[in-house]
Amino acid sequence: MERKSVGIKYFAVLIGLLRDRQGFLEEVRQGVRLPSKIISLLVCSSIFIAIYGGIIGSSHSWMQALSSSIKLPALYLITLLICLPTLFFSNIIFGSKRTFGQHFILVLTAVAVTSVLLFSFAPITLFFLLTTNNYQFLILLNVIIFAITGFIGISALYQAATFVIEQDDDGSKTRKKILQCWLFLYAFVGSQLGWTLRPFFGSHEHPFQLFREREGNFYLAVIQAISHLLGMN
Repeated sequence: MERKSVGIKYFAVLIGLLRDRQGFLEEVRQGVRLPSKIISLLVCSSIFIAIYGGIIGSSHSWMQALSSSIKLPALYLITLLICLPTLFFSNIIFGSKRTFGQHFILVLTAVAVTSVLLFSFAPITLFFLLTTNNYQFLILLNVIIFAITGFIGISALYQAATFVIEQDDDGSKTRKKILQCWLFLYAFVGSQLGWTLRPFFGSHEHPFQLFREREGNFYLAVIQAISHLLGMN
């Protein structure tokens, strides 16, 4: 019973973010129960993203499913850890008084929103996994899904940051520009890190691989996948 109540408490924090975002962010701005919020969003986000990772990996084998269910949450967490110090120290330099924990939970809101959206797309992805064997199509489908969910997550982060981080002093305009630039950095690092941690699907033409050799980049691979799908190569 106690474990079940703890799990419900974790998801209650996530539901609170989704249903009453302004109230949730007001508590973040005031520094209310930040550690419990951080843990709850980390746990819930990791579970949802792991489920999606397991689904896309299952198109190849159980080993790929297990690998992807671990690597996909790691992708989002590592991207957060790589980019968060840049946002925090840039804001501090230009006058922000918010703590590292407040910045951390702001970025976690983006991950949490993205994770819920990925979970909601899981039945669609599973449907196409069961009805087609076209590897390039599945790759492009998931690029689109990750792009949509990532964009909405980043939009949620931008709205949250503009609400929580002080916007009423001399450095507010500078911090807003920093945030806008940082969002592009966050997206760029995430996409390239995803390319580095691949495969998440695993090609049926190859045996299970935990990681592939580093070659090319994410954007070139997307262009090649589109060309292959259109029969241009």
